[in-house]
Amino acid sequence: MSIDKQDVQKIAHLARLALTEEDAMQYQHSLSSVLSLVEQMQSVDTDGVAPLSNPLEMTQRLREDEVTEVNQRDAFLANAPQTEAGLFLVPQVIE
Repeated sequence: MSIDKQDVQKIAHLARLALTEEDAMQYQHSLSSVLSLVEQMQSVDTDGVAPLSNPLEMTQRLREDEVTEVNQRDAFLANAPQTEAGLFLVPQVIE
């Protein structure tokens, strides 16, 4: 699939871009290349191919989910000007 210069100008107008004639010719070539690549990729038969999240057959090493720090909530709340029920109180911003 190819795109002509009028299509490039229309896309540029919709995107509020100012293009010179030279830029329009370059974008015409680039966009046509992208569209032909997409067309080529769509012609590939992918029936029966499972989607992948990673091309490598590896499992991710995860660390153990364990607590590594002590609870310091009371110390942090002691620095706040206003608290209530273990929460910071802040001024209302939205009415």
